[in-house]
Amino acid sequence: MKPLDALEVWFFTGSQDLYGEAALEQVARDSAEIVAALDAAPAVPVRIVARPVLRSADGIAAAIAEANATDGCIGLIAWMHTFSPARMWIGGLQALGKPLLHLHTQFNRDLPWADIDMDYMNLHQAAHGDREFAFIESRLRVARKTVAGHWQDPYVHDRIAAWARAAAGWHEARHLRLARFGDNMRRVADTEGDKVEAQIRFGVAVDGYPVAELVDAVDSARDDAVDDILADYDASYRMAPELAAGGARRAELRDAARIEVGLRSFLTAGGFGAFTDTFEDLGGLRQLPGIAVQRLMADGYGFGAEGDWKSALLVRLMKVMATGLPGGTSFMEDYTYDLDPDGPKVLGAHMLEVCPTIAAGQPSCEIHPLSIGGKADPVRLVFDTAPGPALVAGMTDMGGRFRIVANVIDIVEADEPLPRLPVARAIWRPRPDYRTAVEAWLRAGGAHHTVLTAALGPEPLIDLAEMAGVELLLIDETSTLPAIGRELRWNQAYYHLARGL
Repeated sequence: MKPLDALEVWFFTGSQDLYGEAALEQVARDSAEIVAALDAAPAVPVRIVARPVLRSADGIAAAIAEANATDGCIGLIAWMHTFSPARMWIGGLQALGKPLLHLHTQFNRDLPWADIDMDYMNLHQAAHGDREFAFIESRLRVARKTVAGHWQDPYVHDRIAAWARAAAGWHEARHLRLARFGDNMRRVADTEGDKVEAQIRFGVAVDGYPVAELVDAVDSARDDAVDDILADYDASYRMAPELAAGGARRAELRDAARIEVGLRSFLTAGGFGAFTDTFEDLGGLRQLPGIAVQRLMADGYGFGAEGDWKSALLVRLMKVMATGLPGGTSFMEDYTYDLDPDGPKVLGAHMLEVCPTIAAGQPSCEIHPLSIGGKADPVRLVFDTAPGPALVAGMTDMGGRFRIVANVIDIVEADEPLPRLPVARAIWRPRPDYRTAVEAWLRAGGAHHTVLTAALGPEPLIDLAEMAGVELLLIDETSTLPAIGRELRWNQAYYHLARGL
């Protein structure tokens, strides 16, 4: 079963009536074989579905209209097996409302050197037809991804898979409801943003709710449901003695479990896939939600602390995009540095809310004081993060457009144990190096809250930004500060002009 098996990408093959029915039947057979191979490719996380060969303007317009109207269709792959005059595609492409991938391939990998004739040339001319199609895509300024290579090549499968994951994220964004309990942390700038523009750009509905409604849901939590959550805590984590059954602070663990039951019920009833809270507005909650938020993130919910709904949105979309992949995805924050000249490192963490999907081993369930918020000590999961390559990304509102800044990193083990640090944490080395990465991030005005993922590389996020028409600045092993500076200046001009008057 596909990780995202409820979602489909429709495969459109372009041709025309010029070649006769026998040739068009061959086109259909070849297309069906390609689709079957792509659908069976382990890397591709969604269903790839064959559609009839498109050979007229009316047929193309009808096929695209049907795709637009089908919610389970999250995108289109287009390939021109033969020449397909591109004026036929204008009306359909102008109405296109789904992400598009232009696959530049051909049915046969190798030329039949001894047997090739004009019949073969007329039938197998994607090298010709896809250039015609690409021209009209460019003329119409159609956003798309282009992938070139033979359809049996794993490289092609991987590129399609990255785009399909981005399309799944984009589909989720168009349906996502995000609940805000309380407002943004007072006087903080980069967690603010234009919620109307977010709904225009991404489709997400960001709505505020008084924390009193969450308190009502927590107070209404059934005792048997709380008992079930407590049993799950005991079975899943290394329990601090004071929180274990019979421990001196077991009642506070029960309070945390009741918060989880109430928060889950609120989110489920409202159809929310992401949420925020803030330590400055806890109302009648006895603790700042810690373990509850961590476990909800582990189940796929997006989260942002201190009212940071942009991070909550990004966490949710990246979790959807990473479905079925090894490695986790979490809310994160660059907290402090180890500036050893031999290899500076970042220590990432947050007050409580780091997702256990990135844990290196079994988390420890602990309770510790929190010096802000004015509530009882919150329960949280404490762990180190598994080493390996990863990506951190944050989104800011630049006043007219959203900007995503992403940095490829390498998570490493701690040089020494951290016995007194009472939060989950990750330690990493940014690429290409500390100075370049940090200066580039600051130059771009990158957010202080981020999403850390060990499941996704940069490509799905790049594809998602293209689908949304959102600026993305990638900092990786190839980055230099002069190049980053030029890209930021170019982007500023481009996105200003692209908005129009």
